[in-house]
Amino acid sequence: MLTLGIVTVSDRASTGVYDDKSGPAIRDVFARWLAMPFTDAYRLVPDEQPAIEATLRELADEVRCPLIVTTGGTGPAPRDVTPEATVAVCDRTLPGFGEQMRAESLKSVPTAILSRQLAGTRGGSLIINLPGKPAAIEECLRAVWGAVPYCVELLGGPKLVFSAAAPRHHRPS
Repeated sequence: MLTLGIVTVSDRASTGVYDDKSGPAIRDVFARWLAMPFTDAYRLVPDEQPAIEATLRELADEVRCPLIVTTGGTGPAPRDVTPEATVAVCDRTLPGFGEQMRAESLKSVPTAILSRQLAGTRGGSLIINLPGKPAAIEECLRAVWGAVPYCVELLGGPKLVFSAAAPRHHRPS
């Protein structure tokens, strides 16, 4: 069965100050867009670089998630370290993902330029950092989804099957 990684990075949600709404928002997008059975490996971690790195390594190396999506910790605040943790564990970064997500977000939010989300690969896993705001999750995933299935396949992952609700994607012939 396909296992997708979902990681929420939040000091307050990880300590129970408030409920995580971003992780479930990612799960909801996957449920609407995928037309194949899947499960998710959900993790909720504080804004601590070692904890984020360990979680990404676990999901990529042990759980072997072909796709890992993080939410939170991508802003300019001192404790926002998700991009640093992602770069530290990735074999390669894919700058076009962050560029495309910011370009799309800038159409509706002038402060999107402050976002530092990015993507990269670790072994057979594609890791994508999303903002922590639940409303931005689908917008940003939609902006890059056209390349996600092909990237997952290039990394040796499964061929993802999509519902009619999923954004268009491209697989070169």
